[in-house]
Amino acid sequence: QVQLVESGGGLVQAGGSLRLSCAASGRTLSNYAMGWFRQAPGKEREFVAGISRSGGSIYYADSVKGRFTISRDNAKITVYLQTNSLKPEDTAVYYCAASFIYSEVVRATESSYDYWGQGTQVTVSS
Repeated sequence: QVQLVESGGGLVQAGGSLRLSCAASGRTLSNYAMGWFRQAPGKEREFVAGISRSGGSIYYADSVKGRFTISRDNAKITVYLQTNSLKPEDTAVYYCAASFIYSEVVRATESSYDYWGQGTQVTVSS
């Protein structure tokens, strides 16, 4: 069992930045691909960014490419999402997720993930 806890959300003005963190407990994350998803009010949850087990492969949704950066520190059992140049449309609850996997791939679909955090709210004002 892997427990994931997100933090770092908050209220920020458009153009600002936030660094989201996802801390894991229960076991190492080195066997897990990790991802960040988000869900805005009235919308379905969507993929934001994913990173492979070692961090060697990364994939971003087009909507955040060039503005967000995903990274991981397996020693600290933490995954990060640096969000820059935030826009009001980035407002959502952000979730991190873990996918147990043997290979170095990035997963972008919800059904591929085994464990989820409770989410952290990001609100971007215009």
